[in-house]
Amino acid sequence: MFSTIYLIKRTVETVRLLFVLFITALSTAAIAQQSDTEQAVSTETESTPEQGADAQDEQQNALPAVYSPDEWLVRLAQANRHRNFEVSYVLTRPGQEVIPYLWRHAVLDDGTEVEQLNLQNGPGQEMIRIDNIVSVFEPDVQPYSIYATAIAGPVPADLLYKPSKLSEGYQFITIGRTRVSGRAAQQIRIVSRDNNRYNYQLWLDEETGMLLKLNMVDLQGTLLEQVQVTGVNLTETPPPYFNKINPEALPMAVAMTPQSRRHEWDVRFLPLGMHEVKRETRRLALTGQVVEYKLFSDGLVDVSVYVQPAQDSLDSDVLLRNSTNTFLSLTNGQVQITVIGKIPPATAYEIAHSLSASGANG
Repeated sequence: MFSTIYLIKRTVETVRLLFVLFITALSTAAIAQQSDTEQAVSTETESTPEQGADAQDEQQNALPAVYSPDEWLVRLAQANRHRNFEVSYVLTRPGQEVIPYLWRHAVLDDGTEVEQLNLQNGPGQEMIRIDNIVSVFEPDVQPYSIYATAIAGPVPADLLYKPSKLSEGYQFITIGRTRVSGRAAQQIRIVSRDNNRYNYQLWLDEETGMLLKLNMVDLQGTLLEQVQVTGVNLTETPPPYFNKINPEALPMAVAMTPQSRRHEWDVRFLPLGMHEVKRETRRLALTGQVVEYKLFSDGLVDVSVYVQPAQDSLDSDVLLRNSTNTFLSLTNGQVQITVIGKIPPATAYEIAHSLSASGANG
C-alpha cells in the first residue's frame, strides 16, 4: 500500500517528465499583457533624398486599397517569403517579463531563402534557416539541425507563410483601419469556428503587408499573449548578417523520423481543423514507463496527448495553467492521459475524455 505522500511525489514526477517531453516534441520551442502604449516603429526603406518626409506623409495618409481578409493574408505571406528585412519584436504575457527577439530574413542572389531568429535576453538562443534546414543554438545543448521550412518562433509559421491552411479552423474578419506604433494598419480578427480554442487579433502594415501586432485572447476577450513589433528595417539587399554565415560550419541536418509502434487508441474529439501531425512511442528514463504520444495541430495551435499505464496515480485530476498553456492529467481506467496545449481547460477535458480503443465506435 503506497502512502498518500508517495503517490503525490510520483504524480509530480510524472507531470515533470511529461512536460519535458512536451517541450522536446515541439523540436524547437517557441523561445504577450503589453499596454497599448506602443513604441515607435522605424520602417526604413531605401529612397532618394528627393522623396523625403513629404512623400512618406502622403503615403501614410492616402486611402488604403480595399482588400479582403484572404488578400491581406496573401500580402503577409508574400512579404515574409520575398522581402529582405530585419524586424525587432517583443513577446509579452500578463505578469511576466517582456521577451525581445530579432528576426532577419532574406532571399540571396542565387534564390536561397535564409532566416534567423535570435532571443535577445539572457544567454541567448539562435535559430538559422537556410532553405529547408534549421540549425538551433542554445545554452548547454549541443547544436543541431533539422529539416523544416520555417523557424518555430512566437508567431506560428503557418500564419506567416501558409495562412490559407488556417481557414478550416478559423474565420478571418476585417475590422478596419487603425494605427499601430505610428503606422497605418489593418486589423483582422481570427475567430475559432467552434469556440474550442482561443481567438486572435492581427494588425498588418498597410504599406508592406507585414505583421505589426498579434494578440491571443480568451473567449471573454482577455489578453493572454501579445507579439508587438518595435522596429522594421526593409532593404533592397540582404542584411549584412547573412554574409557571416558559413553553411559548411553548421551542424548536419538530422531527419526526425522516430520509430513508432502502432497506437491502440484514438482521439475522438478535436477542435475543427485540427489533425494529427506526429506520433511517437517513448520510454521515460527515470521510471522506465512506456509513453505513447500524438501531436495535433490546426496551424495556429499545437496540442500534445500522452497515454501511459496508470501506475501509482491519484484518483483526482491534475489541471495546471502556465500562462497560455493548459496541462491536464487524468486517469481513465488503466491508463493515464495527459493533454498539453494552448487551449481552454474545457477543451482539454473534452479531448482527454474522448480517447477510446482503436476501431471502437463513438
